[in-house]
This record gives sequence, C-alpha cells and structure tokens, in this order.
Amino acid sequence: MNKKDINKSIMYYEIHRLSRMGFSKTKIAQFLVLNIRTISKYLGMSEEMFEQFLLRKSERNKKLSPYESFVVNKLGQFPDTSTAQIHDWLKEYQPDFPEVGPRTVYNFVMFVRQKHNIPYVPVTREYFPIEESPYGEQAQVDFGEYNIRMADGKRKKVRFFAMVLSRSRMKYVYFSHKPFTSQTVVYAHERAFGFFGGIPKTVVYDQDRTMVVDENIGDIILTSAFKSYTKSRSFKLHFCRKADPESKGKVENVIQYVKKNFLYNRPYFDIENLNKEALDWLGRTANHLPHNFTKKSPQSEFVIEKEHLNPFVPLAMEINTKKKYQVRKTNVIAYRSNFYTLPMGTYKGSKTQVFVEEKENKLVIYNLENELICTHSLSTQKGKTISNTNHRRDTSISLKNMMVQTANSFTDHSLAESYLQKIKVLYPRYIRDHLQVILKALKDVDTLVADKVLGFCVENDLLHGNEFEQVVYVLSDEINTKKQGYNIKPMGKTSAEKANQTPEKSKIEDYENIMD
Repeated sequence: MNKKDINKSIMYYEIHRLSRMGFSKTKIAQFLVLNIRTISKYLGMSEEMFEQFLLRKSERNKKLSPYESFVVNKLGQFPDTSTAQIHDWLKEYQPDFPEVGPRTVYNFVMFVRQKHNIPYVPVTREYFPIEESPYGEQAQVDFGEYNIRMADGKRKKVRFFAMVLSRSRMKYVYFSHKPFTSQTVVYAHERAFGFFGGIPKTVVYDQDRTMVVDENIGDIILTSAFKSYTKSRSFKLHFCRKADPESKGKVENVIQYVKKNFLYNRPYFDIENLNKEALDWLGRTANHLPHNFTKKSPQSEFVIEKEHLNPFVPLAMEINTKKKYQVRKTNVIAYRSNFYTLPMGTYKGSKTQVFVEEKENKLVIYNLENELICTHSLSTQKGKTISNTNHRRDTSISLKNMMVQTANSFTDHSLAESYLQKIKVLYPRYIRDHLQVILKALKDVDTLVADKVLGFCVENDLLHGNEFEQVVYVLSDEINTKKQGYNIKPMGKTSAEKANQTPEKSKIEDYENIMD
C-alpha cells in the first residue's frame, strides 16, 4: 500500500469514528476540511467495499504501467512538465495508448513522481539587483481598475493611470470613470508631465491596446493618436514584452499602493472629487513618506530630479469627455440602465444622436453642434425614467389652439366650432389627427368653398376628417367648373372687329318673287 492509500485509509476510519460519535456530515466536512460529497461517499462504504475501492485504484494504475518508463524518462528530462502535457505526449508517441480520462493520467503521473522521487520543480526567474536610474532618465506607466464603494453601498468601477519617476519615486495618479482610450491616455500624460513640471527621457509601458496595435516581432506598431502625440514630445518609448510585468516593478507597486492605501474603503461621489482627493493623498502620503527601499522621501528626491527633466510646455488640447447616444422616438436616451427625457421634438428620425457627459453628479446633454439641450441629476437607481417637467408637451393648450385655427378657416365660427366639437366627442383620442386632415384639405381652398363644405357636412352629419376631405374635392371641382363656363373662340379677324360688325338683312320681296 502506497502513502496515498494509507492516507485514504486513515481518512476513512476517521470519518466513520466521527459519525459514530454523532456528528453530522456537515460538521465532519467542516472539521476535516473535506467536501461533503466525499464524506457521503466514504460513509456509504463498508470496510470490504473500501478495500475493493483501493484495489480497483491500484488496478487502474497498473493499466498504465506499460508506459511507466516513458513517463519516468520525460519527467527526468523536464521535471516541470504538467500532467496534461504528459497525457498529450502519451497519445502522440504511444499509438496503443488506451482511452482513459485526465484524472486517471494525473493519478498515474503522481504515482510515478512519488515512486521515483521526481518532484515538480517549477521554472523560477532569477533576479539580481540593478543600479538606480540616473535622475530624469526614466518613468514607468501602468493602468489599474478598482470597484469603489458609492454612498448608497453599491460598487462602481473606476480606472486609473499611474506614472512614477524611477529615481525619485515621485508618483502621479489620474482617475477616469470610463475605460481609457488613446485620447484619454494622451490627456493623462499631459496631466502627469504638468504635475512633474518636466518630461523624463524614457517612459516604460506595457503593451496596452490604447497605445499599441501590434508587437510585430519587436517592431512596435502604435495607435495613430498615441503615435502623433509621441512625435510632439521629446521622450523615448520602451515597451515591455507581453506578460512580463516584473520588468516595470516600480509602477506595479504603485498600482497596488493606490488600491490598498488610497482606494480601500473610500466612498465615491464623482470622478472630479476622486481626482482631487488623489492629489491630496499624493501630497500627504504617497510622495511624502519615505520610500520603503530608498528610505528617502520622494518629494525631497524630486527636488533633485526635477532639474534633470526635459522642459515641459503644455499642448493646446482638451479632453473630450462627451459620448454619443442614440435618441429614441419617445425623446429619451438610455443611460446606465435608466431613461432620461429630452424636450419634445428632439427626435428627428432614427439617426438622431446627442452628446452626453457627466459633470458634478449631473448628466449634461448637448446636440451635435455642442449646444446645451438639458441637464438631469444622475440617478443611482435602475429602470427609472428621469424627466424634466418642461420636456412634456402641454397637449391641452396645443389642441385648443388647433381647434381655434381650424374654426377660423370658416365664416361661421360658431357652426364650425360646433361641428369640430362633435368630431371630438366621437373620436376623443384622434381629434388631433382629424383636425390635421381638415386643415390640410382647406390649405388651397377659398372661404366660399370651405363654407359650402362645412354646410354640406353638417347637413349630412359627416363627422370624419376623411369624409370632409372628400367633400372638399368634389365641391371644389363643381364650383370651379361653373366659374369656368364655355368660351367660343371667333375665327378670322380679331374679336373686337367681329363684335362691331352688323349682319346683312335679306329683303322679303326676294323670297316672295322666288315663291311666285
């Protein structure tokens, strides 16, 4: 019996002993730090069943015994090889390798390691001390994120940019409530250089997607925005290899420092306030207290390092924190699981968009010409519609004006108002649509026709906008036809000459002579 089976036997008898003492499965699992399913499995076995269980396990190991020498050879050459890799090699180099599960191979590999004393030896990285960078030579940059607690107890994810000067350990932190883009990364650099009052000769980075498009076997391809920015600045770029954070350990420590010393249990109100608090923290703690390695205050060391930084002249740039949002046909936008209203008429079609940004716990909305539309207080709830009272249309006033406008299209206002009121009673939800149809029909019609149409509709009880429109077309054609009459065009000379001519008269004597 190997050591593993001995341990299983001890565990089996201990579980049964505790069960006989009256402990429940849950209590036994908690006491022995085992899964409750394991407790149930062992309690369901008699001693004979448990012995058969151990025997079957040893037989399964024997099933892979023909491959023991292969496994020993591979583990001897590469002791850090994983069980999954051994499993793949067995299937690759042993055509007759049976169909077994990963757990069986794992147990067999562990058995071989124990039998032949081949412990797992992970590959470790060798470290050696490096000299301190010269003053003004290098800065390191990295990004972090943290789920900060808000005043209502909920969590909000904030992102931050950190830069540290390698020699003095002088630090700068900039927070954003949105994921960093190439534009905001450039803005954060400008804030950092402005904070330091100078630019280091080299800046060390991870291969972050906001700055790097592709590594391309050492030929780093930058994003267009960041590439344009670096051309306007004097510092050199140094990008670490992927998955190698230890090569910029100074700023990695800063990221953890920010999370554990500044952000931990700090209440969040808004991003502007958080950035202000961060500057205060840098001044009283992060850049003031002696560094754990150098034993010197970063602020005192920075007095020396600042003299070695390249001059900093601010660029004329401003970060655009506004983001486009689609306007829905109900004149609202969806923002953080809530709906915020816009003034009636903002929606102009399916492509209507607005700019949105947060300012001091307010949601500020602009049109695409950067003109202010409205401002809302940000809601911490979800599924709500946040509305300004002046955004809602006063339908009673507009409908009343529409009724008056329609009645004024006729000579007899009282008759028209009575007629329109009947339509309103009959179609209260659609009166606006009926008025629009009537106004459209009367657009190019004179008052005479309008009055005749109104009289006809009242007399025949035609209480519908479409029926009114049809009567307008019919009566308009009849009246226009009567006005037009029949025109006889004279032939020959001009009309005036023909009108002044006197027709010749025949003598009656001529007809009498003919008859005789």
